[in-house]
Amino acid sequence: MIYQIIQEDEKAVHQACRVLQVSRSGYYAARQRPKPPVICSASVRVKAVFAAHQGCYGSRRIVDELHEQGLKIGRYKVRRLMREAALKPVGCI
Repeated sequence: MIYQIIQEDEKAVHQACRVLQVSRSGYYAARQRPKPPVICSASVRVKAVFAAHQGCYGSRRIVDELHEQGLKIGRYKVRRLMREAALKPVGCI
């Protein structure tokens, strides 16, 4: 939390670290740490629609279903979210 206060300017970093009593190396190490993953509501809804239809729906059908539910989302975003979640539709009869 403290590291978020510090600015990017080199002099400002040095002064801010001194004022906040943290090391500069600690600040730069915190910048290198991976950020926690952000869970977007669209991703959750895509997974829910996919699961509700037993994995048969592809991106086009999921987009249509989400539009019916009132969520405006594009097909390519749904496709990207499906790829990131490893959701692959299977041929259903």
